[in-house]
Amino acid sequence: MFQRIVDDFKESTGSALRLTSLAAAAAVALFITTAFLCAAAFILVLERYGPVEACFTGAAIFFVVTLIAAGSYMARKRQTKLRAQAAAKSAAQTMLADPMVVAAGLQIVRSIGIKRLIPLLAVGGLALGLMANRSHAADQAPAE
Repeated sequence: MFQRIVDDFKESTGSALRLTSLAAAAAVALFITTAFLCAAAFILVLERYGPVEACFTGAAIFFVVTLIAAGSYMARKRQTKLRAQAAAKSAAQTMLADPMVVAAGLQIVRSIGIKRLIPLLAVGGLALGLMANRSHAADQAPAE
């Protein structure tokens, strides 16, 4: 079980590192491309309308690029968050199906006794039901 946690951590770290390096390379290329396009637009508008209008055009181009970059960043961040939530739900379900957990549960039943364990299981089941209901209600909350 601990090895799986370490493997998941290694995989997520490697994935984050690859994504970060790709994003940095794309950002540098986008910046250079935008700089040349902005320079061309600046010269074109400068020759036709004047320096003030040319500066406003350059600012507008960089503002649009900034909005596109921020929107893609927010979409990617949301997608990563949803994927992490799905992985957490899956890990919780597979842990209950683990034979070692079942064997440990049987050992607990044998050592404590079934008559003492029934009230504990009832309270635990009630708490689990309330937690599941709370997480289900949080999943159906409207998106912001």
